[in-house]
Amino acid sequence: MKPLRTLAAALLLLPLAVSPTLAQKPASLDAATPVPPRVVGFSISSLDPSANACTDFFQFACGNWVKANPIPNDRARWGTFEELADRNRNTLKSILDATVAAGPKGNAQDQMLASFYGSCMDEPALAKADGAPLKPVLARIAALSSKNGLPALVAELHSYGVSALFSFGALQDFKDATRVLAVAGQGGLGLPDRDYYFRDDAKSKEQRDQYVAHVTKMFGLLGDSPVAAKKNAATAMTIETALAKNALDTTSQRDPNKIYHLMKTSEFAALSPAFDAHAYLRAIKAPPVAEINVTEPDFARGMNAVIAGQTLDDLKAYLRWQTTHAAAPFLSAAFVSENFDFYGKTLTGAKELLPRWKRCVDATDEAIGEALGAAYVAKTFGPEGRARMSAMVKGLEGALSSDIRSLPWMSETTKQKALEKLNAIANKVGYPDKFRDYSSVTIKAGDLIGNLQRTSAFEVSRQLAKIGKPVDRAEWTMTPPTVNAYYNPLLNSINFPVGILQPPFFDLRMDDAVNYGGIGGVIGHEMTHGFDDEGSQFAANGNLSNWWTDQDKAEFEKRTTCVADQYGEYTALDGTKQNGRLTLGENVADNGGLRIAYMALMESLKDKPVTSKDGFTPEQRFFLGWGQVWCASARSEAERLQVQTNPHSLPRYRVNGTVSNMPEFAKAFSCPATSPMVRGDKACRPW
Repeated sequence: MKPLRTLAAALLLLPLAVSPTLAQKPASLDAATPVPPRVVGFSISSLDPSANACTDFFQFACGNWVKANPIPNDRARWGTFEELADRNRNTLKSILDATVAAGPKGNAQDQMLASFYGSCMDEPALAKADGAPLKPVLARIAALSSKNGLPALVAELHSYGVSALFSFGALQDFKDATRVLAVAGQGGLGLPDRDYYFRDDAKSKEQRDQYVAHVTKMFGLLGDSPVAAKKNAATAMTIETALAKNALDTTSQRDPNKIYHLMKTSEFAALSPAFDAHAYLRAIKAPPVAEINVTEPDFARGMNAVIAGQTLDDLKAYLRWQTTHAAAPFLSAAFVSENFDFYGKTLTGAKELLPRWKRCVDATDEAIGEALGAAYVAKTFGPEGRARMSAMVKGLEGALSSDIRSLPWMSETTKQKALEKLNAIANKVGYPDKFRDYSSVTIKAGDLIGNLQRTSAFEVSRQLAKIGKPVDRAEWTMTPPTVNAYYNPLLNSINFPVGILQPPFFDLRMDDAVNYGGIGGVIGHEMTHGFDDEGSQFAANGNLSNWWTDQDKAEFEKRTTCVADQYGEYTALDGTKQNGRLTLGENVADNGGLRIAYMALMESLKDKPVTSKDGFTPEQRFFLGWGQVWCASARSEAERLQVQTNPHSLPRYRVNGTVSNMPEFAKAFSCPATSPMVRGDKACRPW
């Protein structure tokens, strides 16, 4: 079951691809130990000295890096994030190879890792099985004799990770963050988001045609005749379009008030009488559920119309497609290739599949990530890194506190509430204190689809078991090797997995100026998420409540509108404009985060001699550290996908948009007032 949106705001959403894919490479090549990529951190050689820092700082900071690092054929984009993720994959592969080599001599957890990874790497077995692993589930869909059987069947599909019709799970109550509720929301779509079904530009129409052609080919791989495959694909598209009609767009989903509708279970059931919600809850084995947050009631009503209006055979065709779509990356080469052709080539522009071992490492991390993460932490993260990181977090907390106290536009009443929230933020660095126990999951050698279904069912059961229980404030939603970070407004916590605490973000060998520009900017980014347009609607205790005076709220909204307007003018390679409202929270976090990181650096350098390095002052190295975190290039298809669905701005604008709002940058590089990187009186500053 695909997880419902949790409101957690991350530094970057990776990968850009919509669906994972397994490579079709010779097993002998896949099994070879990869050559570890070079360790990449801050480097003067990445700069483009021919560029003017005041005209295009991204080009100045990253120009030579981009030139020296063309996008690999198996990638939609390539940047320092991807370089670091590749280094982490190499480390994870060495761990998994060791578990495979140990065989039965390994402990129970190592044997579990070895069996899962081995089942994924066994390409000959997958080729022999072809689509057979899906036959038991497809047979149950085919045997459905009436719509009354839909709830039980959909519950089974949800437990296997199939996003059919809608989503269901557990989440903290927005207005009482001490308790966990059942939550039901929109789902069941195969395109990236609801607007892909309705945009009327030529490219969008072309992509819809390509999508239907892809679904047709998938039905053909299941054994349908060409006529039946075409008919079934058209049916699936009709049903998805009808579901999408009542779905919220990606931007609207950022507003917590639009996705919070608490109602009794009986009221939820009444929204869709054609689908017995009570039967579904029994089948999914949810604990007693008295209340549900129905994030999009109109979607539930629309789903009812779809179920009532479509024939049983049409609904079965849709469920066959959703089931095949979820499993396609993990079946034989024909399914993998067709899946990649649309979700990789068409939507992101990638030209080749990633090597199989990388896909299998990712699949293992996704399925039993904390088991793999425990081994990763033991191998990579020492106490010195955690201590220095914790000290930087403390320094940035002090800077944000000073920033809040000094805001000329905010009243003392609101300032006190903001400081109360800041002081309550929980900081999690590296990894969870207690790793997840997967001992109840059965992992079998040579049964990849079965392993995926059982690990998914384990996670669904684990999530649903939270309903009605005390909130686990120590839980993480990212695995330790993840190259990312996030803020959770319901827990009021910031989380930095060990995977990101490496160059170029964090380097124990590097001076403070560079580290504050890199990981310091990340820390500040996550802290500021607590005070962006979304996070600012949650109080210190995690509850959705207004702690602003009316005048302060109006002033804040004026300042965030400035940010939305600024970033809404930026475009992707194909000319598609960014959505300034979709990216607003991340852009506010970038701007506020970099500002407080700069303040923290200046505080740390107080009373110390100013020393230049490599010809750059500490202030300049700070901004270069920020710029080089985002060194990247992408294919036009990937940029189009990102600006339409991703709440993060394109890397070039995360650099240029942010520094152009900071007079400290203009001063550091002696930029004339008329420079493109100096917005002057048009500069935006929410924090």
